Amino acid sequence: MTGTDGTRTIADAAIAVEGGRIAFAGPRSELPSEWRDVEAESLGARLVTPAMIDCHTHLVHGGDRAREFEMRLEGASYEEIARAGGGIVSSVRATREAGVEGLVASALPRLDALLSEGVSTIEIKSGYGLAIEPELDMLRAARALSRERPVRIVTSWLAAHATPAEYKGRNADYFADVVLPGMEQGAAEGLIDAVDGFCEGIAFSTDEIATVFDKAKSLGLPVKLHAEQLSDLGGAKLAASYGALSADHLEYLGADGVEAMARAGTVAVLLPGAFYAIRERQVPPMAALRAAGVPMAVATDCNPGTSPMTSLLLAMNMAATFFGMTVAECLAGTTREAARALGLEDETGTIEAGKSADLSVWNVTSPAELVYRFGFNPLHMRVFKGRKIES
Repeated sequence: MTGTDGTRTIADAAIAVEGGRIAFAGPRSELPSEWRDVEAESLGARLVTPAMIDCHTHLVHGGDRAREFEMRLEGASYEEIARAGGGIVSSVRATREAGVEGLVASALPRLDALLSEGVSTIEIKSGYGLAIEPELDMLRAARALSRERPVRIVTSWLAAHATPAEYKGRNADYFADVVLPGMEQGAAEGLIDAVDGFCEGIAFSTDEIATVFDKAKSLGLPVKLHAEQLSDLGGAKLAASYGALSADHLEYLGADGVEAMARAGTVAVLLPGAFYAIRERQVPPMAALRAAGVPMAVATDCNPGTSPMTSLLLAMNMAATFFGMTVAECLAGTTREAARALGLEDETGTIEAGKSADLSVWNVTSPAELVYRFGFNPLHMRVFKGRKIES
């Protein structure tokens, strides 16, 4: 069965894997003759999907922000907490003190939680060090995680996340001393796959983000952006003008931003965990995004403050419940479109010949079962680069 979004469900399918890559995927009746005598493993009528992809996380960080959770329960807003010295800046001290080994150790349980739900690829941002070495240590820790576990890690330089206390009121100096030279150093060390920023009233303006993107462009690095989460500053439109891989959050995205993203092919990464945690009421413009043909991905936004979530399955349910995404959109959003948001659409995200053999095998028969349940994990097995990993 082929859906209107290009997805296809095959009832009696076969997948052939060779050298860690998919050699054939399709109806069993069409399996090439050279594979018919090969010993096969039956998956017992289980559902097989592309392996899951979490395309927006802050998985590596020090400490926690449980107190801020209490403050929100007591009535404080996200902006009030941030302006009072909480928010992103409150995670900086613990991150700076942790060092690479400490950051790896604290991130592993969060990573394992995602892997247990069939995730094969995870994007991890810096952004809690806010000085060159601590920011680079976050990315060094992210790279180390891929040596600790069978997972594909994609990194993003997010020094333009917040202004540290020592640079308060001096954003230009912070950019000149940390954001831009740190990006250059990280690129030289091979630590950076993409460059991100936070464009918001409590963070940075479009002019400041343009400075970051200009530097990224000079280094040959793709860009993405936290945009229109709390207000419409035109961040998504700016990101699209740079051919951004994605613009993320987007609750306050306007029509001009939607149009710009559609023209650029920029993916809308929707983050229902943050929407839920900060009690946002403004829903991203779903109808406009659909009408314009903007690809939509879904991610956990796993972070210590505004989305302390390590379940991509729950993110799918939230995207359906809060944003009205369909089952097909949720599944594509955590596979095909998530790969696109990371620039990996030619490598993973779909079950096609030539791509990496990254698969999730589920103890269900319908994709809807992955979306409608919450607090339940039906993973049977995941396959990463052709290697079976039992759940």
